[in-house]
Amino acid sequence: MCGIVGAVSTRNIVDTLVEGLRRLEYRGYDSCGFAVMNVDSSTHPIERARTTARVADLLEQAKEFKGNIGISHTRWATHGKPDTHNAHPHISNQLIAVVHNGIIENFEALRSELIAAGYRFESETDTEVIAHLVHQLYTKSEPRNLLMAVQLATQRLVGAYAIAVMAQDKPDTLIAARVGSPLILAFGENENFLASDALALAGKAQSMVYLEEGDLASLQYDQVQIWDQQGKQVERPIKPMPAQASAVELGPYQHFMQKEIFEQPRAIADTLANLDELGPALFHADPNQWTSFDQVLILACGTSYYSACVAKYWLEGIAQIPTQVEVASEYRYRQSIPRAKTLVVVVSQSGETADTLAALRHAQAIGHPLSLAICNVASSAMVRETSWHFLTKAGTEIGVASTKAFTTQLLALYLLASSIAKRNGRLNQEQEKVILKNLRHLPKAIQAVLALEPQIIAWSQIFSGFENALFLGRGMHYPIALEGALKLKEISYIHAEAYPAGELKHGPLALVTEKMPVVTVAPNDLLLEKLKSNLQEVKARGGKLYVFADQDTDIKNTNDLQLIRLPEHYGDLSPILHVVPLQLLAYHTACARGSDVDKPRNLAKSVTVE
Repeated sequence: MCGIVGAVSTRNIVDTLVEGLRRLEYRGYDSCGFAVMNVDSSTHPIERARTTARVADLLEQAKEFKGNIGISHTRWATHGKPDTHNAHPHISNQLIAVVHNGIIENFEALRSELIAAGYRFESETDTEVIAHLVHQLYTKSEPRNLLMAVQLATQRLVGAYAIAVMAQDKPDTLIAARVGSPLILAFGENENFLASDALALAGKAQSMVYLEEGDLASLQYDQVQIWDQQGKQVERPIKPMPAQASAVELGPYQHFMQKEIFEQPRAIADTLANLDELGPALFHADPNQWTSFDQVLILACGTSYYSACVAKYWLEGIAQIPTQVEVASEYRYRQSIPRAKTLVVVVSQSGETADTLAALRHAQAIGHPLSLAICNVASSAMVRETSWHFLTKAGTEIGVASTKAFTTQLLALYLLASSIAKRNGRLNQEQEKVILKNLRHLPKAIQAVLALEPQIIAWSQIFSGFENALFLGRGMHYPIALEGALKLKEISYIHAEAYPAGELKHGPLALVTEKMPVVTVAPNDLLLEKLKSNLQEVKARGGKLYVFADQDTDIKNTNDLQLIRLPEHYGDLSPILHVVPLQLLAYHTACARGSDVDKPRNLAKSVTVE
């Protein structure tokens, strides 16, 4: 989702602004832009470039610009369609320039007030309200005080925001503020920076700080000052900057999504590296608190929510611990009953998902002291705000549709379930050895599933002609069916729904025709015979089945049932294997339909607004 990069320096920083945006492209965006001022110019006007094309187009425009101070932005549309006039930065009366991540909930009231005061709006965005509000407050003060104007403006804003502001008559100062959306400050030599993600500035600065909730900051090339939400000047803990960001190359792959699907064996192996035993150390947990919880609450959104749904089967089946799974965006808006002995687990690829962060904070506020983050980014807000954490080692995931992040989340949750089972006396030493052995074999097992790609490509040519699809699964493979349907709709734009196979006769069977393919996850588990009966229900209605089954299942290819066999059944770890062919099916179907696989329409990688 939206990304911010800003800089103030003694040198030209245009390339730094655009390169920072290029590194943030993975978050998803539909427009981008920058605004700069050149202090060497006698009048140093604010100069701006914007585009609805990719950052590469902005880079071409950047050749005509020079500036010592500037702000840049990638936008994912919330208010107003993706169009150049809605792209950031927004400028008020050639004096104030603003970029903004988040959503201003009271923008309509502020907009009406500013229009009545004579301000003219050029966009449909909530962000332009901030630019005009800062301008109004800035021009009223005598002498003009940009820091004070931004501080007063933020007191009027309701919602979430990370903002960066510059003024045409203050060519040496950037002002930053954050509530709800992440923002970092980074320190260089004769230059200082801000960004929504440290990755944007990796290798460009020596050290950094995270702005905390309600912080306000002033950046000049030779100093940075921070004030907390009470207006007290403060210092925030200094952290090392990430090393120089390595270029992520496609190599032999057609898209990053395909590359990331094939990186899953490595991602699983890296996440399992140095795993010697199960237990609290895996989660950086206090051993004294490890025995203090007797139930689990998992909060997540989207793909991460489906990993949590699988985890419920593991936690209750393996560890015998009561588990509740909630959609994070819904959890904090209903009455819930807090229990101090609940472990709250939040799952997110980025660790910055706005709804999940808000749900975590709500759970903590109502009386849940223990929390665990499972995510892929060590520097994320979730890692900083939870008691414990587990870092997946998926590496950078560029494709908007998550693949390797999902399978490493599943792995982390399986480790959690097995570790709690060990704590509860439901896993002896010999059983632990078997689990560790199976886990170490998992990368090789996934590699064998990836070898099925040619067969899946053949299916995808057929699927590309459909506009609807049903996905079926039972037990812990029902969430895998949900994930398969989500992947197909995300990147191919085929309408797809998933159901527990036993629910077919309770409504979805009415949709089954020869034009409705039915994709079925069919592992060789205790529910297989029940599932085979469900397949007969589809066949009897003229439906066409596409079944992913284990090697030793008694299911055969027929005219109305197409079959791809996975190399082996993998017990409790089977969901991690069975999701891989569903990822490949979605990917190759999208390719066959000519979709922009890595950047599907209307979607963003990191959802940092509610």
